[in-house]
Amino acid sequence: MAEQTEEIERKWQEFWENEHIYKSKDMESKEIFSVDTPPPTVSGKMHIGHAFSYSQQDFIIRFKRMKEGNVFYPFGTDDNGLPTERLVERINNVKSVMMSRADFIRLCLETLKKEKPGFVEGWKRLGISCDFEKTYSTIDPNSQKISQRSFIDLYKKGHIYKKDLPTIWCPECQTSIAQAELEDKEMPSKFSTLKFKVEGKDFLISTTRPELLYACVAVFVNPKDKRYKSFVGKKASVPLFDFEVPIIADESAQIDKGTGALMICSYGDRFDVDAINRYKLKPRVVITKDGKINAPGYEGLRIKEARKKILEDLKNKILIEDQKEITHAVNVHDKCGTEIEFVDTSQWFIRILDKKDKFLGQAEKIVWHPKFMKKRYDNWVNGLEWDWSISRNRHFGIPIPVWECTGCKKIILPEEKELPVDPLETKKKCPKCGKTAEPEKMVLDTWATSSVTPEIASSLFGNKVKIPFSLRPQAHDIIRTWAFYTIAKAYLHEGKIPWKEIIISGNVSLGGEKMSKSKGNIIDPKEVIERYSADALRFWAAGSSLGQDLDYQEKDLVTGKKFINKLTNASRFVFMNLKDYDGKKKPKKLEKIDELFLAKIDLLVRSVTKEFERYNYSGARSYIEKFFWEAFTGNYLEIVKKRVYQGEGDKKISAQHTLYKSLLTILKLLAPIMPFITEEIYQENFRKYEKNKSIHLEKWPEFNPKMKATEELDKFFYQLSRIRQEKTNKKRSMNSEIMLTLEEEVHKDLDEMLEDLKNVTNSRGIKPGEEFRVEFF
Repeated sequence: MAEQTEEIERKWQEFWENEHIYKSKDMESKEIFSVDTPPPTVSGKMHIGHAFSYSQQDFIIRFKRMKEGNVFYPFGTDDNGLPTERLVERINNVKSVMMSRADFIRLCLETLKKEKPGFVEGWKRLGISCDFEKTYSTIDPNSQKISQRSFIDLYKKGHIYKKDLPTIWCPECQTSIAQAELEDKEMPSKFSTLKFKVEGKDFLISTTRPELLYACVAVFVNPKDKRYKSFVGKKASVPLFDFEVPIIADESAQIDKGTGALMICSYGDRFDVDAINRYKLKPRVVITKDGKINAPGYEGLRIKEARKKILEDLKNKILIEDQKEITHAVNVHDKCGTEIEFVDTSQWFIRILDKKDKFLGQAEKIVWHPKFMKKRYDNWVNGLEWDWSISRNRHFGIPIPVWECTGCKKIILPEEKELPVDPLETKKKCPKCGKTAEPEKMVLDTWATSSVTPEIASSLFGNKVKIPFSLRPQAHDIIRTWAFYTIAKAYLHEGKIPWKEIIISGNVSLGGEKMSKSKGNIIDPKEVIERYSADALRFWAAGSSLGQDLDYQEKDLVTGKKFINKLTNASRFVFMNLKDYDGKKKPKKLEKIDELFLAKIDLLVRSVTKEFERYNYSGARSYIEKFFWEAFTGNYLEIVKKRVYQGEGDKKISAQHTLYKSLLTILKLLAPIMPFITEEIYQENFRKYEKNKSIHLEKWPEFNPKMKATEELDKFFYQLSRIRQEKTNKKRSMNSEIMLTLEEEVHKDLDEMLEDLKNVTNSRGIKPGEEFRVEFF
């Protein structure tokens, strides 16, 4: 069965591609629904989080395509960052730092060319309805041109500057990183209380970073701390290295933390950077860019090696008063998990700290789904402490399009016609003094490019799709990066918002724990699809609302698979009884129960449409699933069996018409969530009667807004359930013959449907009486 399902799904995947079902069209239309699709990082293969979030956005896009007709849903890949470098290094068993920039870039491009088709195939196999005919890469020449143009525009407007200062640095990746690339990681450490000296007496200071002792430039004590009032203005001698530093009263020293005295080093963290700047202290940097120590006696040791050796030496010299094991949160680089450092380097920045209010105001103009996710954005903006660092000390990336004169230090920018440009490959002379210009060696942070994805996507079609786009779908863990940076860039360039709405998906967990390779609790979506089908996986992904995390449970895939099987069997039953029906015949008058059932279908369309319109695909799935199992297969199919088997004339045509219309409507409603099986049933049964070559090009079902709910059909279903329950209680089969008595009022209410009730319950007759009674033969 799994092989048959895979064969069916691959058949329709190929059909959609060959028939250009999702090709972008009418690009200049003002009614186009445009999507700033997340470009997945080419760092291996699709993971379950991709399958989860991309399925959820695809539910909405497929609904919009059927409802509004014109959708721009582009696809791109993000192959311009550290994850891609790591992939290339792993596949080719090389290290970028051991190669020339030109050679490594060439290797990256060659590797991506081989790896990308298989990577993109994962999204196609999942049924994501992007336009795969025109795609972009964040490293292709067009993206480079747009990204470099963005840099030049912001530089000319005064939003970009270059400065030498302590920068957040990853010793493993050997590059500067932005605040948004930091993560907190709980790590074990030793909290050591060390013996400094003041006027020959012990002065105790606690620290987790003894390797920074040589970098100590001051000691802070809180001005309200009575213990240290007499020490302010004096000097403390640093253990092991015997040099003195000033003791300064500053409120950043926490009275209740450690001994209350704080070691200020260049640089332990951002507080050190701030403190040294405020008091104009002379820094003594001991950590090198490759994560080693240059303190006397410890030169060349890696940070953790130096920490261990220095603690041993302190212990041997009896300079440790106390020591305890602790666990604390440490800032690490989100790409590799390495503890970050602060290193003096020259880097490029975009000014953002002076525009927090503007960025908060821009977010107010965007509709957030769910609303509470905007709070995460607001918290991030309010917590910003650094301008956006956009330069990276890497090989593979988009070159920063700048030269600097070796004489007058003038910054030289390329002309528009020169873009994209690599300064290392192009010589320039200073137009002001004529001296040789030095090319910028650094590349742009990948987010400096990903933050202009609306422009990149629109450029695929001659910039016909206008900004703001209709929608940005993304996960909540990149609100601080992709969402914020795109909003910031759109404002800095043109004072616009990049999109009208944003939808935020949650994460996938396993047994309540976040999935990670290190824990070994990774679920491979490819294996899930092979075992259960893409539709079953999508059905599972529709089980949670936007912004909600979802625990992966195999039973949900089994439920999805059962739904597919039941839908297939129900469709076969319907069309076994529609062999002489062309989809167009209508009875002169509908049977009452058929009329009521079509009214119930109409109400279903209204409910499902309402849920999709507010992006609540899980609510839509719930309505469809409940109706299909209970009303359609559980009741209606059983009710009309005899009429379609043995009926004649209008009675039979009424049932056939209702079956045809209701099944087609259910398929259309379900198509955004389960595109493969709905296409299979549509093509096999409906295509010869319907005008569109794919169910995904069909118009979304319409409904009568004036239609009101009626209790008549529910009363019928209730009586049917009573009779079934009575047969069960008497341990009789559902086909067992009965004589039925209904309460007089019920009998009167069901008067026009009594024949159908008689047929479905195998009754010899139905008579009115004082009480409900089932007699068996």
